[in-house]
Amino acid sequence: MQGVVAIFHDISDLKRLEKVRRDFVANVSHELRTPLTIIKGYAEALLSGTLITDPERADRFLGIINSHADRLATLIKDLLALSELESRNLAIKLDPFPISGIVRQACLLLEDKARSKAITIELKNTGEMPPVMADPGRVEQVLINLLDNAIKYTPEHGSITISATNSDDLVQVSVADTGIGIPPSDLPRIFERFYRVDTARSREQGGTGLGLAIVKHIILLHGGNIAVESTHGKGSTFAFTLKKA
Repeated sequence: MQGVVAIFHDISDLKRLEKVRRDFVANVSHELRTPLTIIKGYAEALLSGTLITDPERADRFLGIINSHADRLATLIKDLLALSELESRNLAIKLDPFPISGIVRQACLLLEDKARSKAITIELKNTGEMPPVMADPGRVEQVLINLLDNAIKYTPEHGSITISATNSDDLVQVSVADTGIGIPPSDLPRIFERFYRVDTARSREQGGTGLGLAIVKHIILLHGGNIAVESTHGKGSTFAFTLKKA
């Protein structure tokens, strides 16, 4: 008597990963193409004689080229950061550290940007929290990203509140703003790579669409979680947790 042995493999995860890879390559290509096309177009205009015949216009062209070159540099930097964070070989060193020091440093770095829009930044309870297990540089990167977004999308004379709460073995840090908020349909995808709520406005403000994906990966590497709550037109609150030392 002869028999047949059939072996079935579930390739659902492989299919999903392949789709993620294709989407990522397509997104990167699209994001790189736009500034490169603009840089090439204006460079060709300068080479055609504009630099000599119309110096004032040439200066404007050079400013546009420089702006899009900066955008390319930022995009490449964020791509490298995300690649590093997604590497299975990455191990971060966690040490006991007061969250208040990281919060103060992030606020200091963005103080001028907030002042230029007359936005007030208030701290609540951050100095009363126990130390957390953290890589200070990476948690500072999280706070800078969240605070920078809050400033970008909060109208002039608005306010931002950075607060902390203590529960069980975690410290939760929240960044709340009085900005434009996020539509409910966009909330589930807000931490995806290259996802933007308002594509045109985000690009205009220099966003790469990778910032929140980087933030999420950093917090997950710390063993914490991050979430967002938002009311469209009224503001957003991003909250993340870190383990106590």
